[in-house]
Amino acid sequence: MSSRTLQPLPLSAGTPDLPALHRLLDGSASFAPVPLSDPDETARLSSALALGEPIDPGIALVIATSGTTGTPKGAQHSTTSLHASIDATHAYLGGPGGWLLALPPHHIAGLQVLLRSLRAGFEPTTIDVTGGFDPADLVRALESMSSTRRYTSLVPTQLVKVLDHPGAVSALREVDAVLVGGAATPARLRERATAAGIPIVGTYGMSETCGGCVYDGVPLPGARIRIDDGRPGRVILGGPMVASGYRGLPEHPAFAEPGWFRTDDLGELTDDGILTIAGRADEAITSGGLTIVPQVVEAAILGDPAVSDCAVVGLPDERLGEKVVAAVVAASDAAPTAESVRAAVSRRLDRTAVPREVFIVDELPRRGPGKIDRAALRTLLS
Repeated sequence: MSSRTLQPLPLSAGTPDLPALHRLLDGSASFAPVPLSDPDETARLSSALALGEPIDPGIALVIATSGTTGTPKGAQHSTTSLHASIDATHAYLGGPGGWLLALPPHHIAGLQVLLRSLRAGFEPTTIDVTGGFDPADLVRALESMSSTRRYTSLVPTQLVKVLDHPGAVSALREVDAVLVGGAATPARLRERATAAGIPIVGTYGMSETCGGCVYDGVPLPGARIRIDDGRPGRVILGGPMVASGYRGLPEHPAFAEPGWFRTDDLGELTDDGILTIAGRADEAITSGGLTIVPQVVEAAILGDPAVSDCAVVGLPDERLGEKVVAAVVAASDAAPTAESVRAAVSRRLDRTAVPREVFIVDELPRRGPGKIDRAALRTLLS
């Protein structure tokens, strides 16, 4: 019986614990990252992940999922899966380099920024985003980096702020890659960034796959993709970067097949092997007996230049079971209306997908690394 226990790893974006991160990378300890600045979240993770309890010494990292169901699960990773993910990322991007952290480090996306930099032999450069993200900080941090190759990772909401800051745009043009993930990146936002000369790489992955394992729709070296249950169907991801399971849940069906993780995402593979994600199966809306994927409706709404952000959810309806409802954030100097939003959807999708109600809001509630908090939004709109 192992005497090793799962230790908390309190992390701050401003001053990450580099010695502990080195121990995590070499497997000499087992850690679960927690946010240094949030005692309540730390207490919640301590309970959910059983911190201080015994753990298999082969597990170096237990990383919390983003907790769409309210209770986070802990994806268990070995040094083998961590190294496989890091090395595959550097191979895809053209070689190891220094990384700039502009994300909360206790989530997998931020943690991997730190670990990639350390494995490449560079101390990571960091921005403290506890009080919010300021693009001016990004400029100063990038200027301080001395590595030949420079990388960073952002979420879409940060990219929006960058594009409104000429200095940050100029600074990001000079880096080797900007990974953008954590939430779906609207096509129009990506087009704006590409037109500005920023080397965007769209990432897809999750805590269970050591973060992004599919870049611009292409699996990283060693990663594998299958589509289950027809087209579109569930996305199943495999490869050496996949977790060994969830802490305390040895029989979880998501890991029923060794080496593979069955996601809750719906997607398709093109004949060229390019993955596209339609949305999440557990967020689908059943309205009048028909299934509607919110992200498909959101993509149609975002085709309207008067809209900068939006989210679609289902709310209870006596006749339909659920009705499609949209929350919309206006673009600068624009005034979208319920009629214009419905028209944008009806031009691209069947009338069953057209929102029954449209709310114009100042901002959308978010959780974790920039993801829309649909549960909070349903409560707000109800």
